[in-house]
Amino acid sequence: MRQVLLDTETTGLDPAQGHRIIEIGCVELVGRRLTQRVFHQYLQPDREIDAGAEEVHGISAEFLKDKPHFGDVVDEFLDFIRDAEVVIHNAPFDVGFIDKELSLLGGKRGCFEQYCSVLDTLTLARKMHPGQKNNLDALCKRYMVDNSQRERHGALLDAEILADVYVAMTGGQVAFKLGLQSPVSGEQSLSMESARAARGPLKVLRADATELSAHADRLQAIDEASDGECLWKRLES
Repeated sequence: MRQVLLDTETTGLDPAQGHRIIEIGCVELVGRRLTQRVFHQYLQPDREIDAGAEEVHGISAEFLKDKPHFGDVVDEFLDFIRDAEVVIHNAPFDVGFIDKELSLLGGKRGCFEQYCSVLDTLTLARKMHPGQKNNLDALCKRYMVDNSQRERHGALLDAEILADVYVAMTGGQVAFKLGLQSPVSGEQSLSMESARAARGPLKVLRADATELSAHADRLQAIDEASDGECLWKRLES
């Protein structure tokens, strides 16, 4: 399955008030693993940037004055997201801005969801963690995803962080990225076998009655919070 994690930065909060996209960042997952493919582009918005927005993302009009317009990169962007499941945190915000940019090109390219499907991780997080904070920083803390480089918002960095959060939320590991770049060589395999032999059999520590009771209580709490969607309880039953 091909997925694209997407984030944007903008001149303000509302495309209906003429605000525009100034940065798009996308990373690609295939089979829930990060590939090396990214789409990243700063854009000239042809308008001022709200002071509050610039304080969040740190992108100035001066920096953007020689950057391309959305129309200059739209075909490359649409090719990147085409036929993928696009994963966005608070999708209505980003999709609303992208649809506005597409409409400003004369409407010939339709709307964003004609090219891809969309999964909103904010909606997903609210179902999984009702009543809790579910912004990206809160999810990083909850799922132990390193966002120490996130002093300011940036579309590409936030897309990369969202990839880690999404895989952690949906039951897989991406943060360590072990073994994703190249297959294990013969020498590496022999070395690993030698290490296992030297280590000996691993000791198995089984949970005691107190730990099993605490585990059952935790699963029950998860099941109640997720309206009966706790996978572990289903497996145990």
